[in-house]
Amino acid sequence: MASIQIDKLLETVVKERVSDLHISCGQPPVLRVGGHMVRLETKVLEAEDTVSLMKSITPERNQQELQEVGTTDFGFAFGTKARFRVSVFKQKGKISIVLRRIPTDFLTFEQLGLPPLIRDLIQRPRGLFLVTGPTGSGKTTSLASMINWLNENCDHHIITLEDPIEYYHVHKKSTVNQREVGVDVPSFSEALRRCLRQDPDVILVGELRDLETMESAITAAETGHLVFGTLHTTGAQGTVDRIIDVFPTNQQEQIRTQLSTSIIAVLSQQLLSRKPKGMVAAYEFMVVTSAIANLIREGKTFRINSSLQTGKKYGMQLMDDSLFSLWKNQLCEESDVIIRANNSGDLRDKIAKAKKGLLDDEESGEDSDDE
Repeated sequence: MASIQIDKLLETVVKERVSDLHISCGQPPVLRVGGHMVRLETKVLEAEDTVSLMKSITPERNQQELQEVGTTDFGFAFGTKARFRVSVFKQKGKISIVLRRIPTDFLTFEQLGLPPLIRDLIQRPRGLFLVTGPTGSGKTTSLASMINWLNENCDHHIITLEDPIEYYHVHKKSTVNQREVGVDVPSFSEALRRCLRQDPDVILVGELRDLETMESAITAAETGHLVFGTLHTTGAQGTVDRIIDVFPTNQQEQIRTQLSTSIIAVLSQQLLSRKPKGMVAAYEFMVVTSAIANLIREGKTFRINSSLQTGKKYGMQLMDDSLFSLWKNQLCEESDVIIRANNSGDLRDKIAKAKKGLLDDEESGEDSDDE
């Protein structure tokens, strides 16, 4: 019964191209469609339904982890149709499951709306390239498209450290080895330390979640590797601050210096509902110029935003300017862009001005309200 049911549910997810499937007791299965939660018109799930649905897809080792710690995560392939990132957890003593669909096709930079300059930056021989944003903002998708581009165009050895593996890469022009935390290796920091002996050109660290991992990633970037990493931070300035703050005070000056020489770019993103349907990403993009490297080294990160404002010729962009252009190009609702802005008051004023036709062409692309 359950396996038929899970197959049917997953068919629906694939067919409707929805992002997530939620399974909880006391309600029918719920789909997340274009950012909204939609209940399926099927039966309300009982405790035994969620248990049998869980058992039909969860590997033995993860069922054990669920018993021991009350939650478990794993990757799951639905035949050749789709891959899912699955999180199973207990709530009120019952089982709940969230499945996130991982698209199997790699999108191009153009399809994702990524800044064109990324193509040049990821061909550098070394450095730290950070992709940041809240959970579910498409970080994995952006990184997968960058890794795929390198795989198709460069003869590199690429090692990815992921938890769990989401997009599957096959060897193209590059050799790609994907290591899953908990399956192939115990932790990110351990994997990162070992991986420097495996002759990599490019290393992807799924998550820079602790001091040890950050330290190893910065060292790897300094010693001649291109390192991609993700953080759950918003904005370029917040990302730099967050990394430095993780370190004890007596190490912060040294880390500032190391970061200023190793970091090459920060791409911050969030996903918004697109009109009439679907999703679209807003990006903040910082390329580390010598001026920005100086700000990082001197601890003047509060001035990063005005450097992004003036760095448009290098392809830089502030999140609020990206949100403004999504509104201006009629891709997103005004209320959606304002709620996501770092400085919602300023963005609201700017939109009001634009509606009255008070922004000239220069301003509407180059408006500098944050000085």
